[in-house]
Amino acid sequence: MTATMPSQFDTRRYLTNFDSSRTSNILTDVLVIGSGVAGARAAIEAAKYGLVTLVTKGDFDESATQKAQGGVAAAIGPDDSTQSHFDDTISVGCGLNRPSAVELLVTDGPRRVEELIKWGIALDRDDGRLSLGREGAHSVSRIVHADGYQTGREFVRTLKKRVDETKNIRVFEHCFFIDLMTLEGMCVGAVAFHERHGHQLIWAKQTVLASGGCGRLWRETTNPATATGDGIAAAYRAGAAVCDLEMVQFHPTTLYVAGAGRALISEAVRGEGAYLVDRSGNRFMQEHDPAGELAPRDVVSRAIHNHLPATQSHCVYLDVRHVRRFCERFPHIAQLCADFEIDVTRDLIPVRPSVHYMIGGVNVALDGSTSVEGLLCCGEAACSGVHGANRLDSNSLLEGLVFGRLVGETAGRRATSLGDMTAGEGRAGCVSHGKVILGPPTNVAQIKSENPHSPRTELDLADIRNSLRSLMWRNVGIVRSGDRLAETRDILDFWGHYTLDKTLDEVAGWETQNELTLARLVAISALERTESIGVHYRDDSPANPPPTPYNVIITRNPGGTRPTRLTTN
Repeated sequence: MTATMPSQFDTRRYLTNFDSSRTSNILTDVLVIGSGVAGARAAIEAAKYGLVTLVTKGDFDESATQKAQGGVAAAIGPDDSTQSHFDDTISVGCGLNRPSAVELLVTDGPRRVEELIKWGIALDRDDGRLSLGREGAHSVSRIVHADGYQTGREFVRTLKKRVDETKNIRVFEHCFFIDLMTLEGMCVGAVAFHERHGHQLIWAKQTVLASGGCGRLWRETTNPATATGDGIAAAYRAGAAVCDLEMVQFHPTTLYVAGAGRALISEAVRGEGAYLVDRSGNRFMQEHDPAGELAPRDVVSRAIHNHLPATQSHCVYLDVRHVRRFCERFPHIAQLCADFEIDVTRDLIPVRPSVHYMIGGVNVALDGSTSVEGLLCCGEAACSGVHGANRLDSNSLLEGLVFGRLVGETAGRRATSLGDMTAGEGRAGCVSHGKVILGPPTNVAQIKSENPHSPRTELDLADIRNSLRSLMWRNVGIVRSGDRLAETRDILDFWGHYTLDKTLDEVAGWETQNELTLARLVAISALERTESIGVHYRDDSPANPPPTPYNVIITRNPGGTRPTRLTTN
């Protein structure tokens, strides 16, 4: 099977069966999917214009934002400038960035940090001034952090408090988003499953997708269990274009203890002077880049990946024994290591790379608009063009703040322009051609999904997911090649043939189908981009960027998946 032939990935529209005349209906002005920094900030802004419903897969604080350590990059120091931050971002992104998006990020970033301070965020300070850290590929110290490099927790606390204080926001926790609903090509909300209330149809004038990344597609990842790429996969099924999915960033230093989850050892540790050494105690990063341990993440990850076979080891080590006041600066990392009987004042910390961040995603304009009317996207689920071919450290939280606010405002204004929408029990709405029609549940637009029954064998979902993650780690990892990518595409086509023909009624099943869909798109995108650039490294292609940077775009097509190349704008 080839990538241009029709398959279950291209023909399946909805994962679940539903009938709008028989399913519970909820009405809102703006629907926000995801409770990380981007989703929370979008909800806060959209609530200025109308009723916002925010749905999240687990608890509100169960997101990649919560796990973020290093901090947020912003040009607020006396020796810094937005131009310097712009230049660093473009340099690390290998020129694949969209300059207009980077310009917005770096100019609006300081304002968003000041806003958080007004909302009560507790950022680390030295003698009253904000403490600014240094991370890889930054030309100056500009990383604002909290609680000894546990910034994500403080971000979540501050944003959740703001959300709770905003009357126009309703939060539905433990509500799994299954699919985006569309009428005549326009997004009108989402199909969801609540663990207490079952299937629900959430009708919205504007829908904001901020569902996060997909690190769980790989065996080794820092991402939470919720990061299964549900939002990107659903957007693809709804007809939205996805962009640069081959651009997946690996974090070079995650704690490696056999049998334990991959816990992040912050970039800031190397920024404070930690060394990378092999099992013999030899530093090796200078052999790969003059910046040594402070080289961009893709360089450090590949250096570790290439060094491991030479030392016949499963990991390398971080040496922090010489870092002054390490336990005081990084108390959570010191405690994490202590839990595994690693004394950071005497012992080396075993580390290896893991998948950390999806740079690609749903293709969006500067205001978050997608190719599907009524659908916007921000945060890790979006490809805003900010990161290009490689993300500059600590730009992700900033992206969530800056673009979350802008997308929330855009969604709120557009919802307002569509007229009044009153929510209440027993009432539902339909959006069609820009008009809102209210009525009892029997009058909602008729959207019905009836997938044919599959007589094929039952599935072992755990086995499929474990096999998928091993396949992605082996063939679509730090170093890739055309033959292995083609093999991956064909294997996933085969797996999809007997997995996506089934209508499953559990979260694990929907997640598995989303993971298979997205993994295939990642493999196809990586196969299409034949040159090595940024985080995408092909050992069968030269490491020279093309004369004209381009994006790899894929849109769902019942005739078969055909990636296209569009010049970066």
